[in-house]
Amino acid sequence: MNLIKSLTRGLSSSKLIVLLSIFTGATVTLTQAQTTNPIPVLQIKADQVTTKVSPMLYGLMTEEINYSYEGGLYGELIRNRAFKANPTNTVFWDTVGTGSISLDTTAPLNDALNVSLKLEAPQASKNSLAGIANGGYWGIPVKPKTTYHASFYAKAADGFFGALTVNLQSADGKTVFASAQIPSLTGDWKKYEVTLTTKKVKASKENRFTITTASPGTIWFQQVSLFPPTFANRANGNRPDIMQLLADMQPKFLRLPGGNYLEGDYIDERFDWKKTVGDVSQRPGHRSSWNYWSTDGFGLMEYLNWCEDLKMEPLLAVFAGYALKHDYIKPGPDLEPYVQDALDEIEYVTGDTSTKWGARRAKDGHPAAFPLHYVEVGNEDWFDRSGSYDGRFTQFFNAIKAKYPNLQVIATTPVKSSTPDLVDEHYYRSQEQMESQSHMYDNRPRTGPKIFVGEWATRVGSPTPNMAGALGDAAWMCCMERNSDLVLIESYAPLFVNVSDPRRGGSMQWPSDLIGYDALTSYGSPSYYAQKMFSTHHGDVVLATDSQDIPTYTWQPPAGRGRNGGGGGQSPAPRQVPALFFDATRDSQSGTIYLKVVNRLGTPQPVKIDISGISSVETKGEALVMKASSPSDTNSLKEPTKIVPVTEKAKGLGKEFTREFPPYSITILELKTK
Repeated sequence: MNLIKSLTRGLSSSKLIVLLSIFTGATVTLTQAQTTNPIPVLQIKADQVTTKVSPMLYGLMTEEINYSYEGGLYGELIRNRAFKANPTNTVFWDTVGTGSISLDTTAPLNDALNVSLKLEAPQASKNSLAGIANGGYWGIPVKPKTTYHASFYAKAADGFFGALTVNLQSADGKTVFASAQIPSLTGDWKKYEVTLTTKKVKASKENRFTITTASPGTIWFQQVSLFPPTFANRANGNRPDIMQLLADMQPKFLRLPGGNYLEGDYIDERFDWKKTVGDVSQRPGHRSSWNYWSTDGFGLMEYLNWCEDLKMEPLLAVFAGYALKHDYIKPGPDLEPYVQDALDEIEYVTGDTSTKWGARRAKDGHPAAFPLHYVEVGNEDWFDRSGSYDGRFTQFFNAIKAKYPNLQVIATTPVKSSTPDLVDEHYYRSQEQMESQSHMYDNRPRTGPKIFVGEWATRVGSPTPNMAGALGDAAWMCCMERNSDLVLIESYAPLFVNVSDPRRGGSMQWPSDLIGYDALTSYGSPSYYAQKMFSTHHGDVVLATDSQDIPTYTWQPPAGRGRNGGGGGQSPAPRQVPALFFDATRDSQSGTIYLKVVNRLGTPQPVKIDISGISSVETKGEALVMKASSPSDTNSLKEPTKIVPVTEKAKGLGKEFTREFPPYSITILELKTK
């Protein structure tokens, strides 16, 4: 046996088959693949560390898109709670029974919430109730034995002496799940609060929230709110199920408020952070760049609390004087108030209580400063046709560095007037495009700014990516992790999508999103699980690797222009693209090597692993494997865990071994070394 091992070591499978036939006299027929395709070889040079794994590499990017907060992460269940979503219409509100509702600008709660909902119910009686109803964001979730917190501001006209009944009920009104009473109202605005506790009922979402009266009169409402239990029991907090999906990823940072939501279509529709802190009843809200209303109940402090709850740090994006409809502020004196606003925002996040904005943060409930290492100036400023970003960035950069010299300042596109610490690069591509650029950073010069890949996704699958998307993502993450001396931080985008009505104009504005949900449940896409695999399974140093005989496939790049297309209007020449992707890291303390291998082919792929520079590798280890029978396989509300990673026992390991990787798979091998 030892003689056979020594004779056959290093031979390809086809040569082994031929040699076996010589020894045994068996008749062997070789397939074309066996005769023409040698087994790929991956070499890990365990004694050669190329760089450290960036401790901030895997993070989150977020913005208000696809009903990410309103109707998503933010716990609020009432849609259009402040009646400002439409200036002329009581959208998302209906009447119950008799009476009528209208918007009233003559009876504001305050300057921020300067409109109210007026209920006129002259015929209300015990047998003919009148009131208001809200169906939430494509339903209101009702769960068994659950306590909900309802609150609202209200006042009544003279002559109203009745009570209000607050209900959580089925959409048709036939079933009441929980109820509470407000005994009376006054003629002045006052906040009312009740709890609604369900019994042992079936979980459902086809429900509504109502406030009714059996007494005639006129009533005004504002800030009507309903919250379920929240993550970590935070007041004004977040959905526990979505937060748990995020917590399981172990993210290192959150880029906030992120994306187009930072800029707005026009400057007066930007994320104006000072209007998003303090009591929610004092936040006016604003129209988001994705054409729906944001109450700003999810404001700057809520972002920071989100970071604290998930033990990640904020990566703060500051408004830089440019809005999406090409509305911009010229560098110089006109821009200075916005620069100061950014400095104030940094002080709110990091300042101690002796500072103006640090004291304001303490007043808002958080005396301790938050950690902050990165500040991004603007968002996707390559869209600024005025060419003003170079000057705008430099003005912000100089001011931030003067006051906070240790902060790393990120530019959203290359600039000439100053040298940013990092430049943000965005990639929204097809699977083939992501795989074709999977070695892009291997040969990128190491001079100049570091890289923040602040938005990227393999856009295959809707409303959330399928396995093809996850394979493209994993190929790209191998590239970023392998080059994490250059790519210091990364975040997939978009993070969330409400999948209740993914049609145009419905709950989704952008397909291929990491996490999907409706009012009741949520799920992670295959791309989510790919992110989780990479984020939770890596060492602290990158090992040198090499390869031979990597299989390829032929790809025809599309014609066209743009950041995501080909070029020039004519079809580019076909390309040979790798079909196998990999990188290797090691934990310095334990010695464990994490080998990531992505097989995008529809056939099993044997690979020879050759590890040098170590004494030995234990024969047994673990393999975390995510695979699919088809690249179009995906997860959904109905099948939330159809594609998930599975931990397997790995045997036959060593300094040299051959392993077969399944078709359409992402594998992380944990190799115990000495």
